[in-house]
Order: sequence, then C-alpha cells, then structure tokens
Amino acid sequence: MKVFIAGLPLEVDEAELSAVFGDFGPVRSLRIIKDRETKESKGFGFVEMANDDEAKEAIRCMNGASYYGRRITVNVAEDKGPGFTGGGGGNKGGFRRN
Repeated sequence: MKVFIAGLPLEVDEAELSAVFGDFGPVRSLRIIKDRETKESKGFGFVEMANDDEAKEAIRCMNGASYYGRRITVNVAEDKGPGFTGGGGGNKGGFRRN
C-alpha cells in the first residue's frame, strides 16, 4: 500500500523517514518530493509498505502526530491512474483537448 505524508519538516531525510515507517513493517520504497532547482524537500512524500495492515497501522498512529514540532498528515495515497501527468505543462489554454 502506498502512503502519502504531508507536513514533513524540511530537515527529515529519506533514511530517517524509512526508519520511522520501518517500525510498523517493511518499507518497499520511499520518496520525499524535492524542488527541482533547489533540491530541498517540498514537505511531502510517499512510502510504499509491503503489508496493507501494517500501512494502515502506520496511518492510524502517525496521522495528526507531531514530528519535529510539526503536525503531519498521513493517509492512503490516491492512485492517479496511468493518464495522470502531475499537472502543469504544455497546454496554454489551461484545459485538455481530446
């Protein structure tokens, strides 16, 4: 199960976040989203956990918790599907044409 984390303190790195979620079960993958230019954290990321029950327990325990003095939001990541491009780009009219 893929988990979304928002409100991450900027000083948290992937190794630390992996260790925190690893307390709940095996972490398959983890990514803190970073600014393309500055390479600094944007304050959110994704963790993919091997076991759905362990991921749900991590969400239950960590959602709304204080992490370095910041309240974090942790929930199931939305599946945007194969056509999702992440926004931005290309179409100056602000909409898609089929």
